[in-house]
Amino acid sequence: MSLLSSSFRDPDGFIFTRDTILYRQINGSYKEDYNLLNTSGLSDALINEGLLIPYEEVDLPFEKQENGYKVIKPDLVPFISYPYEWCFSQLREAALATLEIQKRALSHEMSLKDCSAYNIQFIDGNPKLIDTLSFEKYEDGKPWVAYRQFCQHFLAPLLLMKYCDVSHGTLSRVYLDGIPLQLASSMLPFRTRFNFSIFSHIFLHARYQQRFSDKPLTQKRGMGKIALLGLIDNLISTVSKLHLRLNRSHWSTYYGETNYSQVSFDKKKKLIDNLLQKVHPSFVWDLGANTGLFSRVASDRNILTISIDNDPEAVELNYREVITKKEKNVFPLIIDLTNPSPGIGWENSERMSLVERGPAEMVFALALIHHLAIGNNLPFEKIAHFISKIGESAIIEFIPKTDSQVQRLLSTRKDIFNEYTKENFESSFKKYYTLKEYCEIEDSQRSLYLFVKE
Repeated sequence: MSLLSSSFRDPDGFIFTRDTILYRQINGSYKEDYNLLNTSGLSDALINEGLLIPYEEVDLPFEKQENGYKVIKPDLVPFISYPYEWCFSQLREAALATLEIQKRALSHEMSLKDCSAYNIQFIDGNPKLIDTLSFEKYEDGKPWVAYRQFCQHFLAPLLLMKYCDVSHGTLSRVYLDGIPLQLASSMLPFRTRFNFSIFSHIFLHARYQQRFSDKPLTQKRGMGKIALLGLIDNLISTVSKLHLRLNRSHWSTYYGETNYSQVSFDKKKKLIDNLLQKVHPSFVWDLGANTGLFSRVASDRNILTISIDNDPEAVELNYREVITKKEKNVFPLIIDLTNPSPGIGWENSERMSLVERGPAEMVFALALIHHLAIGNNLPFEKIAHFISKIGESAIIEFIPKTDSQVQRLLSTRKDIFNEYTKENFESSFKKYYTLKEYCEIEDSQRSLYLFVKE
């Protein structure tokens, strides 16, 4: 039995595991709101619309006996991700889902009491609320207590990504309680002040926070339901109009510049598919996935594939394809493997590191090793050790120095990489894995390796 390290702030309940199964204890303090959530029909409506993670009540002893009311068993989230790992469109979809949930809640005489982006997870390509304790009974005239949190967790980072730099989404990793509105208003270009909605939700909101921060919430002016619905509709309209214009980074156009012939390209896809069938993983992490072309070799086999890249534009293009094709098994994320998401928050344990969320049954490292070894000066030993921590098996592509892409990396720097040889690559990975298969990619100098832990 253990409490989840990320579930301790809410006095109304918490998440715990028992026999590796995830449960949520609902405390007596949340009894009235929990009953209303179920009897009002809100819970069923949100679950049916795919906006709330399904759950069931179970007959189980309370983890903490003194204040327990119910124990529920929510559906399991296949892979936990965080807002600072999402691309622009993922954050936008999560924001719109949150606003739609609030609108539905109001129609059932309830309201969201918090709008933390961490309460949203992507399942089957779509954002869902995972915190059943986020609702409270609606009281007419009471201010919407989650308004500031929504602006800090969703609207501020979206605006910074659109108007300043797409990489500003990673600021959420620094500001776990949301990007301060004063900071956002200082960073946004002056022209955004002429957009009434942005001016109201960010600039005026930030000024209001500064002026009245020392006054309790009860002294602040509330609003009736019609006014609150108007606020929600305005936020929906504001977020819906935000679209990211891509500059088409080098990596987002990578496949158009590759030195693969069509023959070698098709051969590589077929080889990867054959190697997948030798292991039959149900879960793959594609490292350095770019726009997810090879991620889809796995996902087409109904394998959940976490498609990881450090380029926000490449991940954005990847997610747009997920949306367009309504894909359920590709999950793009922005993660820099040379500085992967760490354990952060209270005691460095509220948000899990990338390594803690593994290991995956299989890892792809395709056209990646030379970037890590030469672009980032990482020895093969370090690369092999890291991949062995996050993958039980691995399909890895090796590209020799004579390849034109490696030569491009070396064209702007001195070649100090005497250890960059096929032999050293193989020996480093064989310290952690057994080599099961070796394939040369036709019409290229490249090769694929299948490594498996015994």
